[in-house]
Amino acid sequence: MIFADKIILLRKKNGWSQEELAEKLEVTRQSVSKWESAQSIPDIGKILILSRLFGVSTDYLLRDDMEEEDENIGAAEFGSEEAPLRRVSLEEANTFIKLKSEIAGKIAFASFLCFLSPICLLILGAMSELPGSPITENMAGAIGMTVLLLFAIPAVSIFIYCGTKTASFEWMEKEPFETEYGVDGMVRERQKQFSPKHMRCNIAGTCLCILAVIPIFLGSMLFEDDFSMTLMLSLLFPLVGIGVWMFIKAGVPWGAMEILLEEGDYTKEKKRKGKRTEALGGIYWLLVTAAYLGYSLYTNKWGQSWIIWPVAGVIFAAVMIGINSFTGKDLSQR
Repeated sequence: MIFADKIILLRKKNGWSQEELAEKLEVTRQSVSKWESAQSIPDIGKILILSRLFGVSTDYLLRDDMEEEDENIGAAEFGSEEAPLRRVSLEEANTFIKLKSEIAGKIAFASFLCFLSPICLLILGAMSELPGSPITENMAGAIGMTVLLLFAIPAVSIFIYCGTKTASFEWMEKEPFETEYGVDGMVRERQKQFSPKHMRCNIAGTCLCILAVIPIFLGSMLFEDDFSMTLMLSLLFPLVGIGVWMFIKAGVPWGAMEILLEEGDYTKEKKRKGKRTEALGGIYWLLVTAAYLGYSLYTNKWGQSWIIWPVAGVIFAAVMIGINSFTGKDLSQR
């Protein structure tokens, strides 16, 4: 094992990002990246510091034929031996990024269908309340829910298909792992090339989501009847849907690269926290679904009960932030 591989292995065993290791060494992240991609090696002073940080000998770091200390990597930081981590090869990394890029458009389209699905229900519900309307409330609910399901079924099918395609790589999002020589450098180069597109899509998506509220403002100024306001409200959904489309189209490939680099939302520490909150999230959304269906069936106000979902989303985000802050503080004190 060469020096570059050993640095990657030691860093990931200790759960550090390149930025964190660079901070400990008082160097730039680019320097650490060059060491790990075998473009350069640190001077003897930095090698001595690396030896102390990782709890290994300088011989182990410098001699390619010496691998005896692999089993005790990270002992100084963790205080005990850990099971060997799964390794990701260069071929697997390329396949993973390619697959995520291929399904990004499909997931974005399925999400867009979900945003379009309630529009018919909203409009027909508003029409049923117009004086002399031939559409009754029950008819509006029946037709609107039918159209909603016709949009939802293909969307769910696409989600299931994409999930099946990437099922063999799901463990990367939840478990710590090692990457073979060359993977880190390849992913960072791909990330650098993709960064402009990622930024453009995020800017465009954010602007569309902000502009989506303009129809509501215009409706409140120009119209006073509920039907016209509902029509203006209906314009919000496709605009937000397109914005989310752009977020997903760029975010899925970018997320794949962060998974391979174990950065962003996929650091080892966040993976540990994710295991704690996953069960809580499942229970929460089951309760929200039950509340939505129970209220809608009891009141038959399907055109209004959709507000439960955005409210529940905001509450969930706030709860998760609070839990992550608490668990992060708790972990730092251990």
